[in-house]
Amino acid sequence: MLFDNHNRPLNYLRLAVTDRCNLRCFYCMPEAGIHYLPKKELLTFEEIKRLVTVLAGLGISKIRLTGGEPFVRTDLMKLVRSIREIPGIHEIHLTTNGVLTAPHIPQLKELGIGSVNLSLDTLDRDRFKMITRRDEFDKVMETFHLLLEHQIPVKINAVVMEGKNEQDILPLAELTRKHAVSVRFIEEMPFNGEGTHYPVLSWTHTRILETLRANYPALQRTIDPAYSTAAHYRIPGYSGDVGIIAAFSRTFCGTCNRIRLTAQGDLKTCLYDSGVLNMKELLRSGWSDADIASAFRGAFAQRPKDGFEAEAARLTGQPIHESMSTIGG
Repeated sequence: MLFDNHNRPLNYLRLAVTDRCNLRCFYCMPEAGIHYLPKKELLTFEEIKRLVTVLAGLGISKIRLTGGEPFVRTDLMKLVRSIREIPGIHEIHLTTNGVLTAPHIPQLKELGIGSVNLSLDTLDRDRFKMITRRDEFDKVMETFHLLLEHQIPVKINAVVMEGKNEQDILPLAELTRKHAVSVRFIEEMPFNGEGTHYPVLSWTHTRILETLRANYPALQRTIDPAYSTAAHYRIPGYSGDVGIIAAFSRTFCGTCNRIRLTAQGDLKTCLYDSGVLNMKELLRSGWSDADIASAFRGAFAQRPKDGFEAEAARLTGQPIHESMSTIGG
């Protein structure tokens, strides 16, 4: 096992394969003004496979492919198959907005994808268009139903935004009545390319829970999986469950087992840091696998204890303003 300096095990890599996205979600990026990186600035598939192989040798066993939107990157399934062949990688998962995903679902099933996190903040077509700034609701719902049809475990990620989709909390929770899915409500974070939208975050994890309890008085707390970022609950008689992720309040940092690689090769040992090491530069400077492994270990030995410490130590000294698409969803 690989451990950080706070004795937390590290076995989970969130790997962004692109900074590009075909939606423009309110909580992730501004409607215009995002400058995407040229292709040469992104990690190649060969570089990704090499870094994952080194990390697997250190103890990373679980990969989640993110973006941007992963399916915007050409030949994504080729990369999935390549990662599947790396010794030590036991689980591959995927986060997607669902717009381009449907045609690839049979192959995802064939490759044994562990689960799919589907970003879906509303079940209302008009609010979907308002939040995402695109009219792609039908394609996302097609993906949702095809994932269920192919029996691929599904988690719905719904960011709760003041004045945008509070009224969608209950309809989304109702998805768990008939479907064995996990609907996770997420506190909004300031990773939207503009900075925080609110002077104070009103829709915290506690308020989301209060809303659920007010409508489902029999709501039951369940046992969370190890290292879970979500607090899970079940509505008696329902097939699925609901979860709440305190992404802004950062209540789960003490058990965090995740690291991140951005599409441009920046290593992030915490979502809230500004990047601690540029792995692409090391690869393209001729570093050996042993040197790269040593660099990883050095970074993990200086990991902040929580997201607040990471934010306070940001290299720029400036408030968070990055888009989630550039750092990996």
